[in-house]
Amino acid sequence: MSEQLKYDRRRFLSAAAITIAAGPLVMLSGAATAQPVQSAADFQITTSGTNNSFGEIKQINAGVLNVGYAEAGPKEGQPVILLHGWPYDIHSFEAVAPLLAAKGYRVIVPYLRGHGTTSFLDKKTFRNGQQSVVAQDIISFMDALKINQAILAGYDWGARTACIIAALWPERCKAIVSVNGYLINNLERNKLPLPPKAEWGWWYQYYFATERGRAGYEANRNDFAKLIWKNVSPKWNFDEATFERTAAAFNNPDYIAIVIHNYRWRLSLADGDPQFDILEKRLAEGPVISVPAITLDGDADGVAPATDGTAYAKKFSGKRTHKIIKGAGHNLPQEAPQAFADAVIEVDSYN
Repeated sequence: MSEQLKYDRRRFLSAAAITIAAGPLVMLSGAATAQPVQSAADFQITTSGTNNSFGEIKQINAGVLNVGYAEAGPKEGQPVILLHGWPYDIHSFEAVAPLLAAKGYRVIVPYLRGHGTTSFLDKKTFRNGQQSVVAQDIISFMDALKINQAILAGYDWGARTACIIAALWPERCKAIVSVNGYLINNLERNKLPLPPKAEWGWWYQYYFATERGRAGYEANRNDFAKLIWKNVSPKWNFDEATFERTAAAFNNPDYIAIVIHNYRWRLSLADGDPQFDILEKRLAEGPVISVPAITLDGDADGVAPATDGTAYAKKFSGKRTHKIIKGAGHNLPQEAPQAFADAVIEVDSYN
């Protein structure tokens, strides 16, 4: 294996041809302290087929993390930070990034804590997956890159993170695109029972609540992820190469700890970090999002059925548009990249 992350030359040439036709896609060096990954021993990113894929993965110290991220587009462009969910990684945006870069956006796609090449600076740091901590990671990441304000767009964990930043730090967020709407967690509300069909959809949260579940996930993380992909995106015919490209991100040594803590914390089965209690108290109040927003639902989402968006309309005080994307499942940006990119461009025009 080579010292730096490599990608298949044939796919690079294919992606380059696509990019030239659409417009320039420039991989940038980022902040002065950002450096390419020097070893890919644990996090090899491979590519195959005809999908776009990221090339160089850069690293930067941000808060308690050393964050791995991909970047595309002109450095002087409007920053757009794309936030992935679980069990996925930055490759959910591999086709979205060149579409936005071709329009002049500076596109930045970080690995969330516990994923890919993102690592903790101190081995003693609490491997915490609670919602406010993940949002703080992105604020610290923006600070490290000297980005004062960005458009934030994501799904699943990423959409929740975008919503939290828009609610708590609106000055850092120009606009958001959020798949499945307003996703900020309220722990007391999470204690209430749901209808059986909804409870069945969240079966893995209860599995993770047990030590058997932790051990099972540790032993079968890839098979587990593939099962989730198929259940929540029943119309997405992904191939093995696409899955394996993302599954490499699950080899992170902190991956299991972060995922397990996230879901146990949601069910009040694991404590969060007391230093974030004030933020969590604010989030429990259901803060209103004032920045412009587009909310998206896929009409083939196997875990979060599409709605008209009215149930959470009062949580948005700024201009908001809700769209249903035909044929898309839970991993909407990878399944419908053009629709996702169009939403980012449209919400930028709301300002």
